[in-house]
Amino acid sequence: MRRNRIYQSFEEIESDLKILRLKKEIDWLQLKNSTSNFTDSLAPKNLMASAFSNVGGSFFKPKSRWFGLILNYALYYFFKKK
Repeated sequence: MRRNRIYQSFEEIESDLKILRLKKEIDWLQLKNSTSNFTDSLAPKNLMASAFSNVGGSFFKPKSRWFGLILNYALYYFFKKK
């Protein structure tokens, strides 16, 4: 859609308005989803699991990544139960 569009009928105006409303709704839903994901990532259990996962990854060699993965899931399970 161009900014300075000249409309020939009300149907064209309604069509563009409908498209803009749908785009607005999509943007709103994406914003809500991003906000929800952000707040979930700040939950204490996720912060702890992420911190231990990152610390574990720096201490272990690449061939020991399985241990870091197991540690991450174990911590997640531990904090999920509480």
